[in-house]
Amino acid sequence: MVQAGAIAGKAVYISFTLGGIVSATSGYSLAKLAARYPAVSSIAEYVVKAFGVNIFTGGISVMLYLATIITLALLAKAFGSYAAALSNFKGPLLYANIFALSIMVLLGIVQYYGIKKIVEFQSVAIIITIAMLVAFATAGLINMKPELIAPVLCPSSNKILFSLAIPFFSYEGFRIITHTAEDIVNPKKNLIRAIFISIAITTVLYTALAVAVFGNLEVDKVIEAKDFALVEIAKPIFGSIGFTIIAVAALFATSSSINAVLYAATNISYQMAKYGQLPRFFAKPIGQTREGLVVTVVITALLIIFRNLLQIAAVGPITVLFIHSVTHLGHLKVIQQNKASKFMVVTALLTTMAVIVLFLVYSLKDSYTILYLFAGILLLAF
Repeated sequence: MVQAGAIAGKAVYISFTLGGIVSATSGYSLAKLAARYPAVSSIAEYVVKAFGVNIFTGGISVMLYLATIITLALLAKAFGSYAAALSNFKGPLLYANIFALSIMVLLGIVQYYGIKKIVEFQSVAIIITIAMLVAFATAGLINMKPELIAPVLCPSSNKILFSLAIPFFSYEGFRIITHTAEDIVNPKKNLIRAIFISIAITTVLYTALAVAVFGNLEVDKVIEAKDFALVEIAKPIFGSIGFTIIAVAALFATSSSINAVLYAATNISYQMAKYGQLPRFFAKPIGQTREGLVVTVVITALLIIFRNLLQIAAVGPITVLFIHSVTHLGHLKVIQQNKASKFMVVTALLTTMAVIVLFLVYSLKDSYTILYLFAGILLLAF
């Protein structure tokens, strides 16, 4: 939200609304693919069905795996920061890294015992997270200052469009639902329903939080507070306990996200190993999961220790958008097999590509770093 606010300013809530719409078109395309090709690896399977097993699909799958691991490391870092702050360890980065590594190991153990444990943890964490964020958003909206988000303060429409990649990246968790296609009841009906409901809930919640944040703080204050922007609003509303409320909500939110993304990463590496795109041991059974889980946790742990991770993270949104574009393009090649709406799939492709172009145009005005990083990840993957 902070990164999007730095571009879209007071109109960031519009960015999140539009981002939800773009995500919904992409979600439709992925849901139809998942219903036709139910596989635990999701996108890694869809590109193979469309383009075959070759260097191109291998490179795209590796990109997806790398992007997933980077996301895991970022989420773990966020968890570590809040855990360290909540524990009053405000010293070196060491404490945050210890908490980040601990949550990775803990959730790795949870997933070792299989899908039932994953679902149990996920259900509890999500219910608590949504309840706390709804309560916070409601309090923030009640106490907001309408003059702080007056239309006259909104930037140009160009900046709102430039910021769309960040909300899309925030919503990208809907992809995790497609990894459950093999286990879900009546996937042809329930996958689309689950994805649309999740995007709708997230859009409403993110938009409400954006209005609450920027309706209580000036843009420069939000940017200065960074990940602790919600804390700054919570203090005057909830008093001294405000920080604790937000920190606990953040811990549950990040841990549930780590749990879901780790599950997806293990499934992606498993399917890639089956196609020979990764070493075979990734697919070897261990506990109720695969050895890819252990490898993913270890690689993520190494990234957590890497101090300049945030610089790499800047390329996350553009990488994910690129992978989605390739997937939608592939969907058009096999669209007769699942009878999806060609209009919806083409819309998903065009809107995703448009967001990529807009994000690059904005980013390249100041620096070519993101372009270089993206090219580096592309080259490394292939």
